[in-house]
Amino acid sequence: MPTLEVPHGATLDYEITGEDGPLVVQLHGLTSSRDRDAQLGLDLARALRGHRVLRYDARGHGGSTGDRDPRSYQWNRLAKDLLALLDHVAPGEPVHAIGPSMGSATLLHAAKKHPERFASLTLVVPPTAWETRAAQTQLYRANAALIEKEGLGVFHANHTAPVPPALSDAPTTTPTVPEDLLPTVLRGAASTDFPSEKAVSRITTPTLILAWTGDAAHPVSTAKRLKKLLPDARLVIARTPYGIMAWPGLFAEHVTTIDHR
Repeated sequence: MPTLEVPHGATLDYEITGEDGPLVVQLHGLTSSRDRDAQLGLDLARALRGHRVLRYDARGHGGSTGDRDPRSYQWNRLAKDLLALLDHVAPGEPVHAIGPSMGSATLLHAAKKHPERFASLTLVVPPTAWETRAAQTQLYRANAALIEKEGLGVFHANHTAPVPPALSDAPTTTPTVPEDLLPTVLRGAASTDFPSEKAVSRITTPTLILAWTGDAAHPVSTAKRLKKLLPDARLVIARTPYGIMAWPGLFAEHVTTIDHR
């Protein structure tokens, strides 16, 4: 697979499928990777036709490397990685972008900084943000300390968060971040947040928001707040696995509608 060196000590592992057509970039969530998201049914670009799809692993995840500075894993830093990759793969080309959780946060920061780079956004299961971020921050810091002290096995044994109804039939997976790097990545996630509400309200890129219920780390309240703030946004909420099955088609429809404007 091709790679790209980016500032702050990381090499991004990526792949491009499709030979022609507009470019779509697909991100993933915290501790995941493009392969793990595919296992979870979150390869949402799979229904697209007539597009090139760029999939990559964020720094420190999957096949990408990363440094030991928690600040490198803050969402605004991840957005700089994304923009560097887009400049390398598709300089000057507006792209369609989709990402869950950490990926959606990365996209908001990137779109805030360079809105001209994005033809459309699809924000999947946006995470806690703003006033709901504090509790998740404490959890990430506690998990980082636990992994350092007791190891990843104890962390998994103690990880009993309920599964969202929409993921009730998803396979069990494990983090794709190396155990010795995972505490750093978690501390980076604990020290970051969305752009300000005012900054988000200035993002005029056509946006599809896909949310699910029953997940404290990805509350519907964040998705609803984004729907209210973003000038051109549509929100769809999945409550069962069947709801998620519709997401690839909804994403494809969103992208092709923008292409034909």
